Amino acid sequence: MSRAATTDSPYLPVRDDWLARRSETILEPDLPIVDPHHHLWDRPRWRYMFEDLLADMNSGHKIVATVFLQCRAFYRAQGREEMKPLGETEFVNGVAAMSASGRYGAARVCAGIVGHADLRLGPRVEEVLAAHIRAGGERFRGIRHITAWDADPALLNPAYPVPPGLLGDAAFREGFARLAPLGLSFDAWLYHPQIGELTALARAFPETRIILNHVGGPLGIGAYAGQREEVFGHWRAAIRDLATAPNVFVKLGGMGMRINGFGFNEQAEPPSSEHLAAAWRPYVETCIERFGAGHCMFESNFPVDKGSYSYAVGWNAFKRLAANASATEKAALFSGTASQVYRLD
Repeated sequence: MSRAATTDSPYLPVRDDWLARRSETILEPDLPIVDPHHHLWDRPRWRYMFEDLLADMNSGHKIVATVFLQCRAFYRAQGREEMKPLGETEFVNGVAAMSASGRYGAARVCAGIVGHADLRLGPRVEEVLAAHIRAGGERFRGIRHITAWDADPALLNPAYPVPPGLLGDAAFREGFARLAPLGLSFDAWLYHPQIGELTALARAFPETRIILNHVGGPLGIGAYAGQREEVFGHWRAAIRDLATAPNVFVKLGGMGMRINGFGFNEQAEPPSSEHLAAAWRPYVETCIERFGAGHCMFESNFPVDKGSYSYAVGWNAFKRLAANASATEKAALFSGTASQVYRLD
């Protein structure tokens, strides 16, 4: 059993006893799923490693492959600062090799790896990117450089201090320009007021594949508390504009975090998949309508979202949201788009 985040963490604490109080029949258990966004880490008071992910994956849904997203796991303790994130890629590639042995089931865990490189290095980041590609073997797919920022300090993650306007920074863009020539994509994690900055970046670099994480981070706490409808209006307008950039894809999920303000974790009982689907429907349907199923993919964002619901219930909610999709659309949403974007065999 994994140790869980405590209340002093920017993430919601995981309460396994609370989650266990909700059990549901697995919907469409034979539908293949590629989970394109999860983490692995061993932090003080919070451990989520290969065996913990496997336990969640084995809760009934048919997970056929996963993609690991950077999270500062197992950085190198020594060496040049810009090279320390290579430790994460080395670690994850080892987990992927364990999974590929078949001894832990048929699913290909960490079949794709997204790491971190400081794109503010400009042209010098190319050395770091090349090292990631070597360390990840045939699995390294791209970079995530978190740019989430807001004027409200309560919304900032101290583990990822970033200045405002980073996506438009000249040095950052010089580094960003090195991704496409190496066949690498960019995962974007930001808050909804910043989506316009990502749209400008996508238009400036139309050859670079960009994946928007967590439907663009609609905020619901701090300065945005009690403004759900106003925030949704701003978010929807920004999403519609972003969707005009053909090189952008979007992950549908990541709405179980504290910053979204849904308060699932504050309920006496863990939420049902019906409850989750009802809360998420406006965001998911807007994204699918504007981007199309071929540019959308459901994601778990585990273990971060585990503070709000279990893996089994979360994927049930996604299946409820896709209930009216055609077979072709459903295949794209649950596995096809992720396989294409992250070039999984």
